[in-house]
Amino acid sequence: MTETDDARIRVRFGTASDAGPDDALLIEGDAPADHPAVARFNLPAGSTQRFGHNLGCTCCTPRGPGAQALGQLFLARARAEVPWFRSVVAVTRSAAGAGAVQAALTADVVTAARFRADP
Repeated sequence: MTETDDARIRVRFGTASDAGPDDALLIEGDAPADHPAVARFNLPAGSTQRFGHNLGCTCCTPRGPGAQALGQLFLARARAEVPWFRSVVAVTRSAAGAGAVQAALTADVVTAARFRADP
């Protein structure tokens, strides 16, 4: 399969101003965003919890905040609650936030089926 055959929604890291009309925003925290398709996530304060695990099923492990926010974006897109978007710009404010998004894209089975990291 080539990259052009991959129908999953692309996710790249950037700033809110990097988002174009075909993008949605995934924002860590409550930074203001004037964009029609936005999902937000927050990490639990002082949390060292890993979301997901390698040896078990996803039904017995809590989904991480990045995976939950991406799931909300996907459902809003499917229900036409937001304009159709082709990619997502992840705006994180911490290394832990970026890690949560990366973990969602690689370790969360449902998220990985819908989204892919944009190299």
